Amino acid sequence: MALDPVQLAISTVTLSAPLALAAIAGYMSERSGVINIALEGKMLTAAFACFAASTYLGAVGGILVALVVGILFSLLHWYSTQKLKIDPIISGMALNLIAVGATNFGKELLPPDPIADGKTLPLQLFYVLAFAVPFAMMVWSAKTRGGLRLRAVGSDPDKARLVGVNPLSVRFSALIVTGVLTGLAGSLLVTETRNFTDGMTAGRGYIALAALILGGWRPVPALLATILFGFASAVQIQLKGTELAGANIPSGVWSMLPYLVTLIALAGFVGKQRTPGGLGKV
Repeated sequence: MALDPVQLAISTVTLSAPLALAAIAGYMSERSGVINIALEGKMLTAAFACFAASTYLGAVGGILVALVVGILFSLLHWYSTQKLKIDPIISGMALNLIAVGATNFGKELLPPDPIADGKTLPLQLFYVLAFAVPFAMMVWSAKTRGGLRLRAVGSDPDKARLVGVNPLSVRFSALIVTGVLTGLAGSLLVTETRNFTDGMTAGRGYIALAALILGGWRPVPALLATILFGFASAVQIQLKGTELAGANIPSGVWSMLPYLVTLIALAGFVGKQRTPGGLGKV
């Protein structure tokens, strides 16, 4: 039952990278005050868009299409919650269901062959972005006018209006960034596998949201939480098929490990985190 530390470290990086991108996507949305459980659906549609477009347009074209799709889904969430005043939980669940149905249907219209080797960008580029973005977002949030406005709207939209900040425009811009980052997260999944499968996000959007909550809606602590979840996933991959105390543990039990870690972490820490005061307020 010995773990390979080198492979464990590599797997932790690869498994936490899409979570990190999605977590910062959630940060932009929720720190502006828009509850966003639709990260899962946005990643899934972006992954499908990247795969479908890459088949015909190449790697760059596929990623650009994925970014556009991610932005469109994010703006749909903005419009439904900020203009139509739909409950953000309902809006998010609706987007997730639309994503599942649309990608399942759209997959039947695509050629079955995986993306050719020459039609993907280097994975290292995605990994560098995934681990650099949280630090860049930390500096931007604390040191720039845009970051301060984002935090002001997310803390109290009514007070933000009194000082001349328009929550609608701030949230509009924030949701665009959310779409870009979920588009990159979905593109990363396709680049790693060179294919698209039904439900390939496998709950990563929800885990990223859990990481954001564990990080107290702060970029770098959220990144650390995604690394924890990536590590748990890496461990379960190595432990699959191994015995514990002489007993043969079914692979499904090991597959539960990342989600079990998520539940335990949420149960132990979520009540201790300070929720942004304007979260869910229009």
